[in-house]
Amino acid sequence: MPTIGIDVSKDWLDVATSDGEARFRVATDRAGLDALVERLSAPGGAQAVGLEASGGYERVVIRRLRQAGIAVRLVDPARVRQFARATGVKAKNDRLDAAVIAAFIDTVDGPEVSDDDHRRRLRAFVAHRRQLSDTIVALDNQMRLVTDPELRAMAAEHRALLVRQRNAVEHRIVAILGQDRATAALFELLRTVPGVGPVLAWTLIAEMPELGTLDRGKIAALAGVAPFDRDSGTHKGRRTIFGGRANLRKVLYMAALAAARHNPAIATVHRRLIDNGKPPKVATTACMRKLIVILNAMVRDNQPWQTAT
Repeated sequence: MPTIGIDVSKDWLDVATSDGEARFRVATDRAGLDALVERLSAPGGAQAVGLEASGGYERVVIRRLRQAGIAVRLVDPARVRQFARATGVKAKNDRLDAAVIAAFIDTVDGPEVSDDDHRRRLRAFVAHRRQLSDTIVALDNQMRLVTDPELRAMAAEHRALLVRQRNAVEHRIVAILGQDRATAALFELLRTVPGVGPVLAWTLIAEMPELGTLDRGKIAALAGVAPFDRDSGTHKGRRTIFGGRANLRKVLYMAALAAARHNPAIATVHRRLIDNGKPPKVATTACMRKLIVILNAMVRDNQPWQTAT
């Protein structure tokens, strides 16, 4: 059975097989998704299906495929483009992108999407809270140089509304977590770690379902905090981080700053690196990596902070 790549856009899904035998397009409406499922569910239809994150348009496709019992891999667009360049594919269009995704899955594979309605709802509320917070920060930045009293009063009123909405969303997130025994227990487990606040805990639950199932290197890479070498011959390049889940990494960054002050294990790492002359950003990144590795081990072993190894 072939591996399938799907390039997702707002109105269309371009589909290609890794063996190049089939390429077709369907609409993203109900009829199009039903036709896609029928074709992929046929004997010899699909061994694995891969698609990229595409601004949220991929979610309805993933949901429909999983409802039909079809395994889905959600791949990192940056890695797919690197794979395309490495294999000599320079052009870029929707049909070609689908073929590249199929070849990427066929060569690299990747973890299967594991999702449910409860986690999807939680993720939607977490994303909405993040949008509200970003809007509040943007509004604060815009008003720093504004002196007109009327404009400042209007901005203050708008900000108060946004804060009330964010508070309401946070209460709903807590309620959603409590509706499922497993996620409620996971939230309490994560919160036992000094420096891990509710925002990081519910973001991890919503956006990193792989937590506790991968080794330390893979979980760090997934969070975007694994250092990658830049060496060639005798040249030792600077180690850098890239990729991963950007929204999660932002929350992890703030948690690492708090943990560097209040968590003995993280504080020790931070102090040692600073004492060795490392830049503060490098020290903070190392703390982020240490923190996510600790959390991954705790979830894997189902052990709270006090007994985590």
